[in-house]
Amino acid sequence: MTRTDNTVTISVDVMGGDNGAIDVIPGLAISRQRHPELAFVLVGDETVITPILAKYPNLKDCTSIVHTDVAIAMDAKPSQALRQGRRTSSMWKAIEQVKIGDADICVSAGNTGALMAMSKFCLKMQKGIERPGIAAIWPTARNESVVLDVGATVGADADMLVDFALLGSAMARALFGLERPTIGLLNVGVEEVKGLEPIREAGQRLKDAAYEGMDYIGFVEGTDIGSGNVDVIVTEGFSGNIALKTAEGTAKQIGSYLRDAMTATLRTKLGALLARPGFNALRMKMDPRRVNGGVFLGMNGTVVKSHGGADALGFAAAVDLARTMVINELGEKIAAQLAQAGRGSVETDPTPSPSVEEDTPISEAL
Repeated sequence: MTRTDNTVTISVDVMGGDNGAIDVIPGLAISRQRHPELAFVLVGDETVITPILAKYPNLKDCTSIVHTDVAIAMDAKPSQALRQGRRTSSMWKAIEQVKIGDADICVSAGNTGALMAMSKFCLKMQKGIERPGIAAIWPTARNESVVLDVGATVGADADMLVDFALLGSAMARALFGLERPTIGLLNVGVEEVKGLEPIREAGQRLKDAAYEGMDYIGFVEGTDIGSGNVDVIVTEGFSGNIALKTAEGTAKQIGSYLRDAMTATLRTKLGALLARPGFNALRMKMDPRRVNGGVFLGMNGTVVKSHGGADALGFAAAVDLARTMVINELGEKIAAQLAQAGRGSVETDPTPSPSVEEDTPISEAL
C-alpha cells in the first residue's frame, strides 16, 4: 500500500451492512475519486474482496487486505457478537486497526449495537467520559448541525448530557471550523422549569460552567432541529434515535407526496418537467445518502457507522465524513475540549496490556 505524508488511512469492515462488499468497495472507489489521499485497510474475506476490488483500478495502489471470513450478523445481540466475534470478526479487526495505529479511523455498516460494544471494548473510553455517544450530521435550513446522542446511550443522566455537549462542540469545531459552536439541549419547551430532571440539571451545569470552546444557549425544541438555530443539539439516545428515524421517514413521505402530485395529471406532469432542475436540487437536499454516517465519540479512537442499507453512494458519504474527521483533527479537538473542562485528556498509550484486556468483563462494554 502506497503511503504519503498526507495520507488518510481508513480501516473498513467490508463484510458489514446488508450487502457487504458489493456496496462497500464501489463506495470506496467513489470516495477515492474525490479524495486521492485516501488509503484503505480492507478487512474481510479475501476471496470475496479480491474479484470485486479488481473492477476498480483507482483502489489498486491504496489498499491492503486483512483476511477473515467471520462476519457479525446484522441481528446479532451485542453480547453475542462480543463473545463469538471478538478478535476474529471483520468488525473487530477493522476497529483494531485504529487501536494498533495502522488506520486513522474505522468505517463499518454493520450491526450498530455490536459495533458500539466492540468499539468500546477494544478502544476503551477516553478519560473523563463515562458513556459514548453517536453523533449525526443533520441537514438544516441554514446548512448542517450536529445531533447527539442518536442511539448509543438510552436514558442518559445529567453527567452524560454534559459529556455529549463537550464531545459535540469538539465535533462541530472539527466539521464546521467554528471557534465557539452554539449548543442547545433538546427539551419539551424552552422554559427552564420544563423537562425531566436530568435535562434541567444538565442545562444548569452547562450554564454555570460556561465551558470554553462552546456557547450554551439553553433549551431547544424539536422544531429547532431542522431550523439550524444551533450548531449542536444534545439529547439522550432514546429521543435522539426517534428524532432521527422520524426525520428519515418524513423525508420519504414528502418525496412520495411530491411524486404523486407531480404525476397526477397531464398538466402537473408538464409542470414537473419545467420544474425539474428545482426538484432535482430538492431531491439532493433530502437524500439521506448525502449525510450518511454516525460518528462514535468518547473513545480512544474514532469509528464511523454507515447505515446498514446504504448503497455505494451512501457508503462513500460515510467514508468522506471519516476523512473529514481525520484531516480536521477531531481526536485532538476532543482532547483539548476535555482538558479545558477539567476532564483530563486522551491517554498517550490507550492500548491496555493483553492480560488486562482479557480479564475485562464483556458486560462493561454493553
